[in-house]
Amino acid sequence: MNDNLRTELPRLALDDIPTPDSDAVSITGLVKEHGRISGYQLSDDRIVSRAEGVSLARSRKIRGVGISHRRDTEYLKSIPDETESNNLSSLPTVKN
Repeated sequence: MNDNLRTELPRLALDDIPTPDSDAVSITGLVKEHGRISGYQLSDDRIVSRAEGVSLARSRKIRGVGISHRRDTEYLKSIPDETESNNLSSLPTVKN
């Protein structure tokens, strides 16, 4: 598979990829309940719920993520870029 296709196909699974503002924060940790992501720790040390994270991303306040959904639940996903270290799944779990 060529490199363009390798990153473009996963991008198509995202509902929206907002362009972040210049002062946007990044996600530095995941809050989990029963093994599922329930929130995000941001680079400014705030902890927000999954819904708040989606709202912030949609408002261009979080960089490096796109918005996806499963059934009626929206959530954030890393924007595919061939770098594993910046994937949300590579981030540490933090306490709320």
